[in-house]
Amino acid sequence: MPYATLTLQSDGDIAAITLNRPEKRNAISTEMIEELLAALEEAEASPARVVILTGAGKAFCSGMDLDALAALAQQSPEQNLEDSKRMARMFRRLWSYSKPLIAAVNGPAIAGGCGIATLCDFTLAVPEAKFGYTEVRIGFIPAIVSVFLIRQIGEKRARDLLLTGRIFDAEEAQRMGLVTEVVSREELMDIARELAAALVAASPTSLARTKRLLCRFAEEEIDRELACAIEENARIRTTADFREGLASFLEKRRASWHGR
Repeated sequence: MPYATLTLQSDGDIAAITLNRPEKRNAISTEMIEELLAALEEAEASPARVVILTGAGKAFCSGMDLDALAALAQQSPEQNLEDSKRMARMFRRLWSYSKPLIAAVNGPAIAGGCGIATLCDFTLAVPEAKFGYTEVRIGFIPAIVSVFLIRQIGEKRARDLLLTGRIFDAEEAQRMGLVTEVVSREELMDIARELAAALVAASPTSLARTKRLLCRFAEEEIDRELACAIEENARIRTTADFREGLASFLEKRRASWHGR
């Protein structure tokens, strides 16, 4: 099927999904979320055995689209809840995908983009890639990604990243376990395909069942915690700090927090 925000290409055993809004630094929109879910489903139903996920241009994914962010302030509680559920659905789909997923991070992966990059089974990143869960800096809450991040790097490190909202580089991301390997920009896609080829050489039944088993260990807790995170993600949008943080970000000025 044709896509407006990404491309899906298949080369036998390997499929590649490319976030394709380079003029927007591949920022996440509602349309992109729906298309990414559709592309993952299409690749899952195809003969491809491994999926590579990357970004067009200089960024992997810069987080939420500015137009989508601006619209949040006007949404009803019901719309906020549905929006939160949509984001949770995307993250959970990446986490539990039946085929091996390789993120080839070609540039900055920020906020929701950081979640997309680090929820894949393997995350390759160029040295100049930047990462960060920056939600608290604009009065938002990194609720949904926190469910997965704590399991990846432990609570202490997760608290550091989520409470400070700081930006960190690919080497630090690798030390924490969020990045599998740091590779040069020139080699990024070649190494991603070499890794994919190594996975293709393994038993497809074994890979699928291993992934399913790993998900079964945690899926009950994941789903219970996601339900709580979805509510918090929607609830923060009713606060004065969220409205101020969003306005200050869009207006490129320092926020004046209200504390409520």
